[in-house]
Amino acid sequence: ATDIQQEMLDIIKAKMGSAPLKNVTLVLGEDDNPKLPAGTIDLALMVDVYHELHKPQAVLQHIKTALKPGGRLVLVEYREEDPDVPIQRLHKMSVKTARLEVEHEGFTLAKVVSGLPWQHLLVFTKQ
Repeated sequence: ATDIQQEMLDIIKAKMGSAPLKNVTLVLGEDDNPKLPAGTIDLALMVDVYHELHKPQAVLQHIKTALKPGGRLVLVEYREEDPDVPIQRLHKMSVKTARLEVEHEGFTLAKVVSGLPWQHLLVFTKQ
């Protein structure tokens, strides 16, 4: 689990408590670098995060490097296409925009899941 705020990592650590989780490592990342080791992750999940990134292309390149062969990047973002989603437009993202930006960095949109009440789930694979 990576975040650029130590406070968020502290919350995760507290929630983990004494649970016997051997596959979770907390990583303090940077604005443009999640600091994930190359070739070590199967799945990168970003929930309502991508639209907030200041340097999304740099972050995507680091994630692409961190993904194992066949690895996936999953974005969950509020649907910009739906005017009834009760959140400010600047916190929404369309499938078209996500696809344009993420595919530009060497990913392929593999699946769009639209069954969530307000968000879409976008599954990308690295090329």
